[in-house]
Amino acid sequence: MSDDFDLTAPELTPEDLLVLDDLHFDADSVALVTGAASGIGQATAVALAANGLTVVGADIDGDGLADTAATIDDFDLPGPYHPVETDLTDDSDVDAVVAAAADEGDLRYVANIAGMQHIAPIAAFPMDKYDLLTDIMLRAPFYTAKKAIPHIQATADGVGAIANMSSIHGQYATQAKPAYITAKHGITGLTRAIAAEGEGTLRGFSVSVGYVLTPLMVDQIQDTAAERGISEQAVVEDVMLGQARTKAMMTPAEVANLFVFGFSSHAGHLNGADLLFDGGYTHTYA
Repeated sequence: MSDDFDLTAPELTPEDLLVLDDLHFDADSVALVTGAASGIGQATAVALAANGLTVVGADIDGDGLADTAATIDDFDLPGPYHPVETDLTDDSDVDAVVAAAADEGDLRYVANIAGMQHIAPIAAFPMDKYDLLTDIMLRAPFYTAKKAIPHIQATADGVGAIANMSSIHGQYATQAKPAYITAKHGITGLTRAIAAEGEGTLRGFSVSVGYVLTPLMVDQIQDTAAERGISEQAVVEDVMLGQARTKAMMTPAEVANLFVFGFSSHAGHLNGADLLFDGGYTHTYA
């Protein structure tokens, strides 16, 4: 890490995006992306638009959704984009955004990406934060899948996929992130349940990555530094990347490209499983 330590998230460019030829990657197919106002969700919405899909972006942050629209316009991408302000803790809002997605064409893909973080040990963890975090990151993906599955199954061939944002913290636990860890372990079960019921054409998969430089991660770095009484640079170098073999944080675009691949026909055997891209963090050690 250089002396001019910088926590700024990288700027997305069209060259960052994976574009694939696929039978269902066109404007007739709809992808619903939650958390589309920033970070990984925003990059995923942009990447799917780059692949020609109609994208419905859901987020509580209307200004961020507008930023996503501006990026898609600036890049002159082929896929239409429709932002829908959505409170994922409100079932009626989820009903509305799924219905809006289905109205745009064949709803085939759902990317459950919206997330949050709160740093505190179990004994001191505020229950209102626990409830909010698990509502957004576990209950909302379940309810979104519940409402989307009938639409996917109603397409002519029933082909589609529901992808859930997991994490290395869905693989194991570290201190002071108990609600996040609980939600990410739970999302593994939801992913497998979707695959079990999908009859092979509707797939479920999750995406697990290491540390990604997003606005959420910047906040987490700052909170962890305060919790542990160390510098932000020490959090990144020692706490976050100390165990990894690849000594760099991922970019949102790199994660978005995993969703693109996972939704494509190239990933037809990715079902009930996890795409783990963590730089060796989970399964190696020094």
